[in-house]
Amino acid sequence: MANFSAFLKEKRKSVGLTQEELAAKAGVGLRFVRDLEQGKKTLRLDKVNQVLVLFGKQVGVVDLES
Repeated sequence: MANFSAFLKEKRKSVGLTQEELAAKAGVGLRFVRDLEQGKKTLRLDKVNQVLVLFGKQVGVVDLES
């Protein structure tokens, strides 16, 4: 989850958005954005995708490495 949190924070900063601005653009609450960036392990995937769509990304199925 740390990689995801770092990715999101880096992308947000690279486009010059505050956490508040990102929350407003994605239609989610500020607390949700903060939880995402802090690596909270239990989050609603539909809301995660609402945020990621702003960066042309979405959560999907990934094969586990053996």
